[in-house]
Amino acid sequence: MRILATGGAGYVGSAVCRQLLKRGYEVFAYDNLGKGFRQALPDGCLIEGDLDDYSLLSKVLRERRIDVVMHFAASIAVGESVEQPRLYYRNNIANSLNLLEAMLDADVKRILFSSTAAVYAPIAEGSLSENDAIAPASPYAVTKHTIEQMIRDFSHAYGLNYRILRYFNACGGSNGGQYGEAHDPETHLIPLVLQVPLGQREFIGVFGDDYNTPDGTCVRDYIHVDDLADAHIRAVESFDTNETSKAKAGSIYNIGTGTGNSVLEVIRATEEVVGGKIPIKMLNRRAGDTDRLVAGAERLRKELGWKPKYDNLRDVIATAWQWHKSHPNGY
Repeated sequence: MRILATGGAGYVGSAVCRQLLKRGYEVFAYDNLGKGFRQALPDGCLIEGDLDDYSLLSKVLRERRIDVVMHFAASIAVGESVEQPRLYYRNNIANSLNLLEAMLDADVKRILFSSTAAVYAPIAEGSLSENDAIAPASPYAVTKHTIEQMIRDFSHAYGLNYRILRYFNACGGSNGGQYGEAHDPETHLIPLVLQVPLGQREFIGVFGDDYNTPDGTCVRDYIHVDDLADAHIRAVESFDTNETSKAKAGSIYNIGTGTGNSVLEVIRATEEVVGGKIPIKMLNRRAGDTDRLVAGAERLRKELGWKPKYDNLRDVIATAWQWHKSHPNGY
């Protein structure tokens, strides 16, 4: 199976590519390196290119005889999407349409799409299932849900076989601290908290303490990036076992641990990992944030046999700390 991973030099995409290569797959990471890093990938698998370059996309899909596209490439910052929605509609939606059209022209009929739990309507307690109400609260989430619908429409009209993976908060470092998160600007909680013990910031800002949660701060499901990668590989492998497995030709899966942790709980757990106090400053709410996003991943467990290896928040944070201590300035 030959796989093209758009955004394959990014945090999640590169973790998936590394695991695919380790398992013997032929994989190519298609990335413009605007947010991704060449150093996150083994030599020889990177193809530099933009998703808006239809000619190059078509050429790569045909000449590399791609069987499956894994679509990671996207702008992902919730707050930025509120401030600059046109960037998100262009980069996420328009470029995804370009990709889908190039796939059709190259007769590539299988796609795995990297979506988000942010498409769901907020809930006050419990976990989210794939059948729960959809109500994206930010332009970022709207673009992801729109791409999901585009893929379903292409499936109905053109026979596209798909897997949509809605994942929660990816985090953690890989391979003993060799790989990890390196966003610029950084918007994810765990790397931001770890910047305090690294001396890169004086305190961690908490965006709101009046949410409908036990301690007033947002609750999220933190999933280790390697567990996320394993779920992606199981989903890709299910393309070849549609008739013999429980996976359907077009399936949607949540990926998460099923356990929610608040912002304050993440900070306290980080203090235990690093062995020191982390100062906090309460700030105003951030546009687009919701109270609680926790995965109900029973479908993924039942149909694809997946389960997380990292189910303890402190263990996840410890792997992130390994990466950030050894790479304080990223790659």
